[in-house]
Amino acid sequence: MNGVLPGFHNAPASRAVVVSAALFSITFGFSGRFLNLGLSCQASSPSRRFPFNQTTRSVYEKLQIWRLITSLFAFSSTPELIFGAALLYYFRVFERQIGSNKYAVFIVFSTVISVFLQIPVLGYLEDPSLNPLTSGPYGLIFASYVPFFFDIPISMKFRIFGLSLSDKSFVYLAGLQLLFSSGRRSVIPGLSGILAGLLYRLNTFGIRRLKGTLSASQDPAESSIAMLISMGFDRTSAMQALILTNNDVNLASNILLEAQSLQSCCKYLVVKRSLDAL
Repeated sequence: MNGVLPGFHNAPASRAVVVSAALFSITFGFSGRFLNLGLSCQASSPSRRFPFNQTTRSVYEKLQIWRLITSLFAFSSTPELIFGAALLYYFRVFERQIGSNKYAVFIVFSTVISVFLQIPVLGYLEDPSLNPLTSGPYGLIFASYVPFFFDIPISMKFRIFGLSLSDKSFVYLAGLQLLFSSGRRSVIPGLSGILAGLLYRLNTFGIRRLKGTLSASQDPAESSIAMLISMGFDRTSAMQALILTNNDVNLASNILLEAQSLQSCCKYLVVKRSLDAL
């Protein structure tokens, strides 16, 4: 486990997001103002509805930008804060892979596109039960599941009660807990985040060229693969990690080790949430 980089080393953008989410969530939680956050569909005339609530009206009419920023970072409950912060902490691995500048672009793109996707959905559904949508960095969290699905290799497989699982399974379970934490009010921001992540991966609007172009991956060297195998990883996972990190053995081992270390954390959170629900 010595290859794991501690804390937010080489991940300042991730640290800023996690700290902001914690501070805003705690502040608004103590003041009981969660219901003033998040987009909602409120009637502005007998025949038409618009996705504006107190937060949105304050932004447009009074130029209180802080309300919009707060709604994008403050989670609406303590369980959401716990699961969300754990996932944001794990996804810092992407910042280490692509660099802080590119990751900052990813944060802005996924957050902005997610919000823009939520607005027409609210206007189309006109469902009072969705008022307001849950607040928090759902766009960033669920957009991160796109590179997590495609790029992070499986480093360990096991069976529980006859089910075949991997170290990535508990990260998905933690995401499902967060996705359905507030019912449909949290599903819409979550799905919007996934779509924003797909648009980023497809390089929509050439967004990935803002901080350089992607370089072609080279086949990993056998010596690098053998080194990771000697650390206890299987060959397939070692090759995927090396390809993802452009043959950087240290970063590849960091990705594989962090995937294993998060397994126990997410497993504990999922089990605890399930027991609390009983």
